[in-house]
Amino acid sequence: MGKNVLIPLTLLERINDLLACWDVSKYDYSVRDDYYSITRELDRKMNKLELRKAYTKILQANNENARHDARMQYLWQKNQIDYENGFES
Repeated sequence: MGKNVLIPLTLLERINDLLACWDVSKYDYSVRDDYYSITRELDRKMNKLELRKAYTKILQANNENARHDARMQYLWQKNQIDYENGFES
């Protein structure tokens, strides 16, 4: 890929939500391939952002119990993402 750009998270979320609503089943195969590739990458990016939030909660935990709970939540989310991507851990 080329260069990265910064866009507001809310805009990225709105774009992802909008694309999820589109029905491209009647379009040409090349359009569908592009659509599915783009939505897959956007979903991957959204998952990474959510995982980053979960990791930040580990670092910002006030005590050991909160840190443990945050770590368990992080690992659960990571496992779900890996499973969705076909990389069971």
